[in-house]
Amino acid sequence: MQKFYITTSIPYVNSAPHLGNVLDSLYADVLARFWRQRHYDVRFLTGTDEHGAKIVRTAEAAGLTPQQLVDQNSAKFRALKEALNLSWDDFIRTSDQVRHWPGAQKMWLALSAKGDLYKKTYKGLYCVGHEAFVTEKDLIGGVCRDHQKNPEVIEEENWFFRLSKYSKEIELKIKNDELKIVPESRKNEILALLENGLEDVSFSRPRQDLSWGIPVPNDDTQTIYVWADALVNYISALGYGGDRAIDNATFKKYWPADVQIIGKDNLRFHAAIWPGMLLSAGLELPKTIFVHGFLNISGQKISKTVGNVIDPVELAEKYGTDPVRYYLLREITPFEDGDFSYEKFHDRYNADLANGLGNFASRVLTLASKLGEFSADLKNANPEITKKIESVTAELDRKVKDFKFHEALAVVGELISFGDGYVNEKKPWKNPDPKVIFDLVLILDNTAALLRPFLPATSEKITASINWVSKDALKIKKSEVLFPRFLV
Repeated sequence: MQKFYITTSIPYVNSAPHLGNVLDSLYADVLARFWRQRHYDVRFLTGTDEHGAKIVRTAEAAGLTPQQLVDQNSAKFRALKEALNLSWDDFIRTSDQVRHWPGAQKMWLALSAKGDLYKKTYKGLYCVGHEAFVTEKDLIGGVCRDHQKNPEVIEEENWFFRLSKYSKEIELKIKNDELKIVPESRKNEILALLENGLEDVSFSRPRQDLSWGIPVPNDDTQTIYVWADALVNYISALGYGGDRAIDNATFKKYWPADVQIIGKDNLRFHAAIWPGMLLSAGLELPKTIFVHGFLNISGQKISKTVGNVIDPVELAEKYGTDPVRYYLLREITPFEDGDFSYEKFHDRYNADLANGLGNFASRVLTLASKLGEFSADLKNANPEITKKIESVTAELDRKVKDFKFHEALAVVGELISFGDGYVNEKKPWKNPDPKVIFDLVLILDNTAALLRPFLPATSEKITASINWVSKDALKIKKSEVLFPRFLV
């Protein structure tokens, strides 16, 4: 069985999750379910990033220890699995001293053995929001463009990683798609950075200033930089760093990752620093990095200050899991910034789910349930129907493989519209012809299968109403109303 390993960037747990945090996991979930349908051995990893100065400061402000803060917030990210019906197989925490720390320290020792770590005193501008040193070109008017705060001037002795040594090799691998960056615009963005050559990067902080983190092996005065340790989660979760045979076998089976999903703000870390680390350690690079945009709320960037933070768990509890999944997957173009508003959500729900899928399913199941058990011979199915289903299935396959989830759902919408047109043309409520109704059930059954990666609960409800009594006989039961209309 062919494997498919997919990862998400791991969210930083200095605060509870907001709606924008779910895009990584939701996109990964669609891909995981899609490839499982095709009988791949899928492994889907997510988790939480839990070290660094920002965690310490947030914990102090809340009157908590860093461990208490990360335990609290990591549990909230883990709860997204049930709230959004995510199918991840593993959840890694970077504060896990048993599962993660050995891998991070093994990576450090591998870089050191290669001669790619050296110590020097460095003075620079440090952005706590980024947990990284920045340069003047990263600032606008002396202020961080992302966090709207002045960076701190810090002078300290750190370990540095010779990233510059791997600049040309990384550039070549990205250019020839050995490391594929999707979309093309993000590939061009990272190539523009690589064209000027990468600089060596700080890989540690003095332990006297930051004790909340993984100690540098053989140097108890230093702590591994938060993102240098966090990047290793993709392999530590597979057993890298473990000394058991099962750990080594799992790592060899699943690495390299087939797809790593990240937000656009993580591009440099994942398409420059992470490949450099892997090359230094003698490990394979991931096959593809898929980079998505940000989610805004009613046209504004998500911000606690603005007060537009939406809790994804509360949203799913109020409107249902599949409607929330549908909006984020259908309304938002994955490669660009997207927008959520309650008005758009209501409009999309009523148009596509209540009046579209829900109405079509109700019409078909109601008509078919009145027939009792009836003949359903696939060999004699209407060729017009089977041809349409085949073309839609092939098109959806292409769209998902290209990460165009919004377009894949639009293709399913075309099949639903085709089915509605067929109902209106044949008018089976006047003349309940079993052959026509079988055609409609065939359309609905295949629609449910196509929707399974996107709307798993809805797909299961539809399928549960379609009972194949035998290979050539059906018995249908009416289902509950899938999507009651909103009265706005």
